[in-house]
Amino acid sequence: MKIIVCVKQVPDTTEVRIDKETNTLIREGVPSILNPDDANALEQALAFKDANEDVHITVVSMGPPQADVMLRECLAMGADEAILLSDRAFGGSDTWATSNAIAAGIRAIGDYDLILAGRQAIDGDTAQVGPQISEKLGIPQVTYVEGLKVDGKKLTVKRQLEDGYEMIELQMPALLTAVKELNEPRHMYIDKIFEAYEKEIKVLSIDDVDIEKTEVGLKASPTRVFRSFTPEVKGQGVILEGTEKEVAAKVVSELKAVHII
Repeated sequence: MKIIVCVKQVPDTTEVRIDKETNTLIREGVPSILNPDDANALEQALAFKDANEDVHITVVSMGPPQADVMLRECLAMGADEAILLSDRAFGGSDTWATSNAIAAGIRAIGDYDLILAGRQAIDGDTAQVGPQISEKLGIPQVTYVEGLKVDGKKLTVKRQLEDGYEMIELQMPALLTAVKELNEPRHMYIDKIFEAYEKEIKVLSIDDVDIEKTEVGLKASPTRVFRSFTPEVKGQGVILEGTEKEVAAKVVSELKAVHII
């Protein structure tokens, strides 16, 4: 079984700052991490590999050269190989152009049975890239996967809904996007960390995949970000301590101060 896992290096959202002049994320000096939902997708692939040693896992990402650090973390968790799509021509791609590039990269890889990806990336929260990749590859897809079983070429998927879940059966090849409820991602293995830094990460430029420059990058992106901002804090929590009577008296005093009572 050949599994491709799409992963993304994202800024740690606990330290996100916005450039007030450009309305874009300030990435310089901000630590990067493996996108959390992608870690769940990778864990599912690794669980299949634990159960069947014939499973081969390829992690694929699109990003700058420094994304190789994140890919090596994936290798240290147990992935077999890593491929990075990296080219200035890919810069500025929105979800549409990104899915064009990743789909082209997957075609360059060749045969596969299953593609796994996270539900969405925490730096964009669009949840669009996975479904767009499946559309461009012409394969079925299921999003928001919180449970998964494989029987030969048949997948039985538990799909998360707002008010419950639904069970879906489909045939491979297929693409699934994972949610955090699917599993608990493992940590890197100490012995595999050293192996990961000895492995070669294959880098594909736009010349290495079957895609035109008009299909990727900023000019090929129909989406435009009008404004990005950090919401202003409008209030502040207050902890009142003391006995029940003392706390009750303080609550009354606070409410009177703001003219609520």
